[in-house]
Amino acid sequence: MISQVFILAALAVSAFASLHEPIHHHAPKPYKFGYSIKDKHGEQHREESGDGGHSVRGSYGFTDARGIRRQVHYVADHTGFRAQVKTNEPGTANQNPAAVHLISDAPYGHGGYAGAAGLGYAGVVAAPVGYAGLGGAGLGYARYAEPEWDTQEDMVASDMGV
Repeated sequence: MISQVFILAALAVSAFASLHEPIHHHAPKPYKFGYSIKDKHGEQHREESGDGGHSVRGSYGFTDARGIRRQVHYVADHTGFRAQVKTNEPGTANQNPAAVHLISDAPYGHGGYAGAAGLGYAGVVAAPVGYAGLGGAGLGYARYAEPEWDTQEDMVASDMGV
């Protein structure tokens, strides 16, 4: 009796072992998507496209009800991530941290919404910390090398080897 159960179990295991499905690894495919939203609070948008695993390009941005805006164009590929940011956000300056080209037309030295210089969007806290860095005293990323491009067109041209 035990030998018959053992034989049936062995047959069942061998039958199920041969019923596996092969695993298919599909290569990344090109894609593209985007959206745009506009309501009483402002508007925001995003677009992105990828070529199937080697490069991604896109942009996103917003404009709020107070007229504060940010527009970001970016590229991510074999050479890394690069972005260009255009904004009028208070507390920003024309600095280029890392591989980001920041173009600000905010009034220089203007405090943020908190009303005191250097506070930016952080509000009233124990230390003057906001988007401008520690009190806007140049303790941010300004010491890093600037990118080789000044406009979105230059950024795209450098990506294409032009």
